[in-house]
Amino acid sequence: MDLDCGKRQNGSIHACSQRSMEEHLQETSIGDGDAHLVEFSEAMRAVKKALRQVSESKARALDEAAEWRRKYEMEHLRAAILEQKQKKREQYIDQSPPDSWSPAEPLDSEKSDPENGEESPVGSVNGWLPPHSNSECCKREGICTQQILRSHSGSTSNMSLLTRAPQAAEKASFRLQWGCAGKKDSRNHTHDVVSFECGNITTASRSSKQITLVWNSPPQSVFILCKPSASDVTAICKEMIRWLKEEKGIGVYVEPSMKRELLDDSSYFRCVQACETEQEVHEVHTKVDLVITLGGDGTVLWAANMFKGPVPPVVSFSMGSLGFMTPFRSDRYKDCLQTLIKGPVYITLRHRLHCQIIRNPEAVKEGDDPCEETHLVLNEIAIDRGMSSFLTNLECYCDDIFLTSVQGDGLILSTPSGSTAYSLAAGGSMVHPQVPGILFTPICPHSLSFRPLILPEYVTIRVQVPRNSRGQAWASFDGKDRQQLNEGDALLCHMSAWPVPAACDIESTTDFLQSVRDGLHWNLRKRQGSEGPTSN
Repeated sequence: MDLDCGKRQNGSIHACSQRSMEEHLQETSIGDGDAHLVEFSEAMRAVKKALRQVSESKARALDEAAEWRRKYEMEHLRAAILEQKQKKREQYIDQSPPDSWSPAEPLDSEKSDPENGEESPVGSVNGWLPPHSNSECCKREGICTQQILRSHSGSTSNMSLLTRAPQAAEKASFRLQWGCAGKKDSRNHTHDVVSFECGNITTASRSSKQITLVWNSPPQSVFILCKPSASDVTAICKEMIRWLKEEKGIGVYVEPSMKRELLDDSSYFRCVQACETEQEVHEVHTKVDLVITLGGDGTVLWAANMFKGPVPPVVSFSMGSLGFMTPFRSDRYKDCLQTLIKGPVYITLRHRLHCQIIRNPEAVKEGDDPCEETHLVLNEIAIDRGMSSFLTNLECYCDDIFLTSVQGDGLILSTPSGSTAYSLAAGGSMVHPQVPGILFTPICPHSLSFRPLILPEYVTIRVQVPRNSRGQAWASFDGKDRQQLNEGDALLCHMSAWPVPAACDIESTTDFLQSVRDGLHWNLRKRQGSEGPTSN
C-alpha cells in the first residue's frame, strides 16, 4: 500500500517537473523571438531614416542649384540693365543742357562767382559739371556739394549751352563749410588721419564737424508747402506770403490746391506762382532757393518726396503733433526767416535711401522693363507680410554677400532720420541724423537672437523673396506707394546722392536731443522722494 502511494507520488512529481520545463523552454523561445523582432524593426527604421535623409539631401541640392541658377540669371540681367543705363547716361551727358547737370563747386572754395571775375572749377560750365563725373571734392574736408548752385545767365561764353534751359529768375548761390567744435567762423580743419609708426596704428582726434550754409547772394524765391485741411496753417501761410513779398521782395511758389484756396480768399495772391504740371514739379529745384514747410514731420516727408534729385535747403515750422524734423516755431517765423535769409545758418544733411524693385525675369512679359521706378525715402522702407498668415521669408544680401534670412513679420531699412519712427517702434536704436549708416531692423523676428543692425552708408542692400516662399511680401516707401513683392522679386537699396539739407534752429545735435526729449519724453520719470529707507 505504501509502495503504491510512493510510486504515484514520484510520478506526479516527474510530471510536474516535465510541464515546468516545457513552459520554461516555451517562454524562452518566445522571448528570444521578440528580441529579434525588435532589433529588426529598429534596423528597418534606421534604413528608412537614412533613405529619407538621402532624399531630402537630393531635393535640397536640387533646390539650391535652381536657386543659384536663378540668382545667376538675376545678376546677369542686372548687369545688362546697368550697362544699358550707363550707355544711356553717357548719351544723355553728351546731349543734355547744363540745367540737368549736377553741381561740382568745392564746398569751401573761394571760386564762388565767375561774374565777379573769379574762376569756375576746372572742366565746369559756370560752376556746373555733368553727373557721375566724380566732381571735384574739397581737398581738405573730402566732401562734395550736391546742390544746384547758380545758372549765370550773364556769361556769354556758354550761352549756346543754355539756350534750351527754361527762363527763370537767377537762383541764389551758396557754399557749405565744415565748422569745428560747433563754431561757425572756425577756419581750422581737423582731419581723421590714420598713421602707422613703429608697429602702432593711431588716429587723429576726431573733430565735431557742423555744416554751415553761407549765402553768396540773397535768396530770391521760396516754395511753401502746407499741411492740408488746416485753417491755422492756411492763416500763417497768408501772413508769410504777404511778409515775404512786401518786406523782403521774395517770390513765392505754392502747390496748385493752395493757390486756388488763396485766390478764393483774395485776388492779392495772384502774384503767387504754382507748379501746375509734372514737368514744373520736376524742375522746381532750379527755380527756388528755399523750401518752407508748415506742418509736422509728414509735411517734411511730402516735401522731400517731391524732389527726385537735388533738394534746396528746407526750413520746417512745427505745426503738427510731434515734430522730430520741425525745429522752428511758427509764431516766430519772421525772426527765423530773417536769420535764415541773412545767414550763415547751421544745416543737417538728412540722407535719403534710393530704392528700386527688380521683378522676377521669368514673370516679366516680353518687352517690359523688369526695373520699376525708383523711390527716394527720407524715413524708411518697410517690408511686411501683408494679409498673409505665414511669416515673411526674405533673403538679404549686403554688397552681394549673404547677410541673413528674415523670418518674421517683416523688415525695416531706415535712414538715421527715420530711426525715431517705425524702426524705433520695432526695437531699433535712435541715431543722430548726421551719423552715416543704414538701419537694418527686423519686425517681430522668429528668432530671439535676431537683433537690429546698423550698416555703413556705402553698402548696397538687396532683399529677395525666394521661390520657395510660402507667402508674399509688401513694400512701402515712407508709408506710401505700397507695392507687392512676388516670388523671385528683389528690392535694391543704397544711400542716395541727394540728401535733404534741413536748416537748424540752434545746431544739429541740440535740435536732435531736444526733439528726442520733447517728442518722446525720453527717460522721463518721477523723481524719487527724499524720504525713504536709509542705510547705516
